[in-house]
Amino acid sequence: MATFLYKLGRFAFRRRRYVALVWVALLALAGFGAASASTATSSSFSIPGTEAQKAFDLLEQRFPATSADGATARVVFKAPDGEKMTDPANKAEVHKVADELKSGSDQIASVTDPYTGKAVSKDGSTAYVSVSYKVSSMELTDATRDDLQDVGKAAQQSGLTVEIGGDALQVMPETGATEIIGVAIAAVVLVITFGSLIAAGLPLLTALIGVGIGVSTITALANVLDLGSTTSTLAMMIGLAVGIDYALFIVSRYRAELAEGREREEAAGRAVGTAGSAVVFAGLTVVIALVGLAVVNIPMLSKMGFAAAGTVAIAVLIALTLVPAMMGFAGKRVMGRKARKAAEAEIKTEPKPNMGTRWARFVLRKPVWVLLVGVIGLGTIAVPAASLEMGLPDDGSQPTSTTQRRAYDLLSDGFGPGFNGPLMVVVDTANSSDGKTAVNRVTDDISGIPHVVAVSPATFNKAGDTAMITVVPQDRPSSAETENVVHAIRDAGTDIKSDTGAEVLVTGSTAMNIDFSQKMNDALLPYLALVVGLAFLLLMVVFRSVLVPLKAALGFLLSVVAALGAVVAVFQWGWLGSLFGVEQTGPIMSMMPIFMVGVVFGLAMDYEVFLVTRMREAYVHGEKPPQAIVTGFRHGARVVTAAAVIMMAVFAGFIGSSESMIKMIGFSLAIAVFFDAFVVRMAIVPAVLALLGKRAWWLPRWLDRLLPNVDVEGEGLRKQLGETPSDGAGRGDAQGERELTRV
Repeated sequence: MATFLYKLGRFAFRRRRYVALVWVALLALAGFGAASASTATSSSFSIPGTEAQKAFDLLEQRFPATSADGATARVVFKAPDGEKMTDPANKAEVHKVADELKSGSDQIASVTDPYTGKAVSKDGSTAYVSVSYKVSSMELTDATRDDLQDVGKAAQQSGLTVEIGGDALQVMPETGATEIIGVAIAAVVLVITFGSLIAAGLPLLTALIGVGIGVSTITALANVLDLGSTTSTLAMMIGLAVGIDYALFIVSRYRAELAEGREREEAAGRAVGTAGSAVVFAGLTVVIALVGLAVVNIPMLSKMGFAAAGTVAIAVLIALTLVPAMMGFAGKRVMGRKARKAAEAEIKTEPKPNMGTRWARFVLRKPVWVLLVGVIGLGTIAVPAASLEMGLPDDGSQPTSTTQRRAYDLLSDGFGPGFNGPLMVVVDTANSSDGKTAVNRVTDDISGIPHVVAVSPATFNKAGDTAMITVVPQDRPSSAETENVVHAIRDAGTDIKSDTGAEVLVTGSTAMNIDFSQKMNDALLPYLALVVGLAFLLLMVVFRSVLVPLKAALGFLLSVVAALGAVVAVFQWGWLGSLFGVEQTGPIMSMMPIFMVGVVFGLAMDYEVFLVTRMREAYVHGEKPPQAIVTGFRHGARVVTAAAVIMMAVFAGFIGSSESMIKMIGFSLAIAVFFDAFVVRMAIVPAVLALLGKRAWWLPRWLDRLLPNVDVEGEGLRKQLGETPSDGAGRGDAQGERELTRV
């Protein structure tokens, strides 16, 4: 592989105008497709194989007029002190609001009168108007949302407190500012790392081109493939991350080859042949992690994974072709000014030990202590993960500054916490001899379940073979007690079906969230096994070792569990919550752990491959194991550090979001990258390799014969170029050899 990539790098450098033209043309083509495509709507959300989804599908089939997948809103009114919502003046104002809503938008399906629909609290202080829409929340027009908010503001002038809840006001959070901040921080880190504006600009430019092509393609195909707006957000986040990473490593190796005195085209070929091999396998691990999301069997999540994996593949191709082409355009300016002057004067100086070299030597002197501190430290932080509770956030987790949260609190005070998450029980009586009797039994059985405060009379469809029953639990939607109510209804439904033939199904947003969380929880271990197992095989091919991939996988699991522990401590327990703007603690978003595993695994394997491949390369070319560790850190530590800092900055920018879901994802990814890059890869990895010595690179002969030799370290390439093991990357500084002898 190294030989092929070497030739590809030289070709791209030589034919840089054509290569650049091809990528610009692809960007223009993707941009044109995105501009001419119709606006994407929200991706249809479904959870195949769950009871909530089955009930939801049955509702759409038997109650087509109810718009089961449509958005909903609740306009909540609270009377001033000393007044009631049943007073004539307040009652007239509520009717006025309901009439304005009915005539305000053709997207509205129905508006209920609180005085005929039992939507007034017992003490008369609170009432609400329910609004149902024909389309989902992401398909609502801005005019419809504005009309909803304007009606509420107008009603407040009468002295009533008016707040609006429900998903009708839910919009995709704007992330443009955080992306700009992330790119700006990346630029600063790259300038500090390279000491050259040209070298710093190359990874940014090529990463943005790759993200532009990937996101534009997703936008162009969004309606055709039913891709939601969140798909492009994930692709942008991952594409920007790996795009900068991969270009950063190629440019860094190119500068190292130039410093060795090689011609520019030769340096580009060698950079792509060596660092490019690591890029290919690092990219494969990310693709495996993202495509592996399909095991969860949630179509929306699978599409997000495939789309992001496609963006990663584009980033790999750009790193192997466009980056060497751009290095050709940059000329010698890719080196810092001091390095260029030294090269022009042909000054040969003994390189001073950099921070990576000094840190590696420290670890080699104290490997046991470094290993113990790293493992015990992460293990301690991981302890809260044992208390992980997963769920989906509701309006109760919104900031108190939002109208959704205030509406949630008003309903909780007036009607009880469970009123914010009513359950929809669907009774299919098609196979029952006496449907009405079966439905009456369902109503009676549910009324006797603990923590149920209200059960509405059953509503039958026109055919009379299906009934809907609304159940109001006592506790908030995301509580464990409400989950127990859902399970209790389903358990009772099993007995009812065996006795009467009527099938009882529970759905609604609360039941959907419970089933979704359960499905994500069930998929976590199989997903981990699949991703880590495939990556273990891949890394075994890369490193020609059994223990190095095993150490990489175990280190990753340690950093992920520690990150989960930190997330539980902050967002579930509330530790340091005010520092991160956490206003309401609660269960951890059910999608977050598996999402974090996929993203962080890919980035963690990037750092593992880039750092340890250089050690492997030095070892294969004749260096002793301790010196190979130092060589790997001398060349790779600074670049890996820069890549990790950039990723942490990009992810941490999302912590400032008002959306609790985005805040949690940003925090979890940032802290996981910190643990994995700086504790696992920079401390635990060299400590373990130092303790293992030559055993780290052990591979049984029979397995060595079975595994394909992909020549990631470039041994075949060096033989073809006629180099001896002591040439090139195999050189170690004399000072390092002397110190290691003492170690």
